[in-house]
Amino acid sequence: MKLISWNIDSLNAALTSDSARAILSRDVIDTLVAENADIIAIQETKLSAKGPTKKHLQILQEYFPDYEVSWRSSVEPARKGYAGTMFLYKNNLTPSISFPEIGAPDTMDSEGRIITLEFDNFYVTQVYTPNAGDGLKRLAERQIWDEKYADYLAELDQTKPVLATGDYNVAHNEIDLANPNSNRRSAGFTDEERAGFTNLLAKGFTDTFRFIHGDIPNVYSWWAQRSKTSKINNTGWRIDYWLTSNRIADKVTKSEMIDSGTRQDHTPILLEIDL
Repeated sequence: MKLISWNIDSLNAALTSDSARAILSRDVIDTLVAENADIIAIQETKLSAKGPTKKHLQILQEYFPDYEVSWRSSVEPARKGYAGTMFLYKNNLTPSISFPEIGAPDTMDSEGRIITLEFDNFYVTQVYTPNAGDGLKRLAERQIWDEKYADYLAELDQTKPVLATGDYNVAHNEIDLANPNSNRRSAGFTDEERAGFTNLLAKGFTDTFRFIHGDIPNVYSWWAQRSKTSKINNTGWRIDYWLTSNRIADKVTKSEMIDSGTRQDHTPILLEIDL
């Protein structure tokens, strides 16, 4: 089975805008089409509460004619056009779909952050983890989220094995970002967020990229848009993950980044697993 995850940073912009960035985004979509994955997880869709428009669905159908679409948007009292997730999956697959709430603080459960696909013998779930924010203003809430989310995955894992993916908004270890020393109190690399991810893995999950590649350095999934040279200089962060239940980690055959060319921000990540 082949699975892909990508934080798209606005589905509408990627599909309908004529900006230079949108054109780069569509180049990435073309790459995903060529990959012909069974399941594609998309984060940060930034759609309205009503989800994709008819135009969005038509364009997606042109790109991915053999796929079904499942989406979840931010709804009140959360911000409009914020966060959001989507699954595209081959139409020969027949998962049960759920939109879990995990008892998260603030409006996090209303921000469209988790979708779970249940199959006969495993789960595939994606997440767009809340960012701790400028000045770490949401760090306390983020720590509670991390605990609740880890408990949610552990609960799934008690029933059947789990494939979990998404933008986790944390570089787990120093090797997972280019400049650890200058980012000690930056959102995504605080001790608190790193400990939250450690706690998640300790509940029975494997970071498949490290499982396959060991301590290979300088491989990242995100480069800041604010810095024009971040991707050229590879001053990135690895904050997007494919995790599996420990007991099926040995079935993973590939876990890697998909080249997104000169487009900064997130690059798609690929998992291949023999289930």
